[in-house]
Amino acid sequence: MKTVKINQPVIPVGPLHPLQEEMECFRLTVDGETVTDIDMRISYNHRGIEGISQSLQFDQVPLLVSRICGICSASHPLAYVQAVEEIADVKLPDRARYVRTIVAELERIHSHVLWLGLAGHFIGYDTVFMWAWKYREPVLDMLEAITGNRNNYGNLLIGGCREDISDDLIPKMLTDLDEIEKKMDMLIKAVTDDPVIHARLKGVGVLTKEDAVRFAVTGPTARGSGVDIDVRHDDAYAAYDELDWSVCAVPEGDVFAKAVVRLLEVLEAIKIIRQAVKKLPKGPVKTNVKDIPPGEGTGRAEAPRGETFHYVRSDGGNRPVRHKARAPSYVNVPSFKASCIGQKLADVTITLAAVDPCYSCTERLAVVDKRTDEVLYDYNMLLKLSREKTEEIRRHA
Repeated sequence: MKTVKINQPVIPVGPLHPLQEEMECFRLTVDGETVTDIDMRISYNHRGIEGISQSLQFDQVPLLVSRICGICSASHPLAYVQAVEEIADVKLPDRARYVRTIVAELERIHSHVLWLGLAGHFIGYDTVFMWAWKYREPVLDMLEAITGNRNNYGNLLIGGCREDISDDLIPKMLTDLDEIEKKMDMLIKAVTDDPVIHARLKGVGVLTKEDAVRFAVTGPTARGSGVDIDVRHDDAYAAYDELDWSVCAVPEGDVFAKAVVRLLEVLEAIKIIRQAVKKLPKGPVKTNVKDIPPGEGTGRAEAPRGETFHYVRSDGGNRPVRHKARAPSYVNVPSFKASCIGQKLADVTITLAAVDPCYSCTERLAVVDKRTDEVLYDYNMLLKLSREKTEEIRRHA
């Protein structure tokens, strides 16, 4: 008898929302509810950021690259201006280095707490979602008080910062940091002490240390697998080498480990900001940079998701002749090849979310039977599966 091979259903995740930087599509092949293979496709949407950059003057580009990602709108401009400052051999004022550090760490808290809330939503803990986003508001208020914006801050320029931190703002910032730390301590304990969350996330979506190195992942995705890397420490910039803080890494590699790393980094970020505010040097916040000489430079910054890298080349004119940007999701997303295969459908959404690839990019899901084009599961059905698993664990806890 001739054997007829039946195609397995495929879960297409994507195409993507055009406002995000991580332009990826995942095609998950499944056997029943178990993922047997995954194919990743990127660049479904191309906004031409690098090409547009080469049509702008050097001091206009920071405002452009802050739009690469709203949650990394300090990190991309920071990497870019550092690349140009390397070409022009710019010496930053000390106060500018500290202001850059404060804004970058406020953004880290904002991003990680946003992620925590959405992760709670994915597994059916909407109370965590509401708490986390409530406690994120004072952070956004501080960013607005410093830069004038809650997102896309527009505070960086070649040679320093556009906006300073007024001395009148410092006492309120210290008071707000104390309050944020108390609330985050409470939230972190509530999350990490919950036995259902332990059962739901531990052992799920494991990325081993070997696979983390093999896929060259970065940020919390790497540190959650025991790879102790952090640009702030390994290639210190701004004021990080003048402050006391620790790189947060744990070895387990599962979704719970990635959550723990982000929660620990929130507390470290508060520690960094508090020190930087207290040590904020007197003096100007920017230096005048008139011309960019011919040459090439690179800039690196530790964005909330990991290393952001920018390469810039100048021919001595007033525009970059080449600008290359690489966001952390570009290297983190392919690790799904290692972390998703063998997982159940109920665990796939939280495994995908664990590397923080922008949630609006991953909400368009459907499980389609290739033989009939029938939609077997859509995004809401997959989300329901994830929450049902949480409830099952809770009932038996």
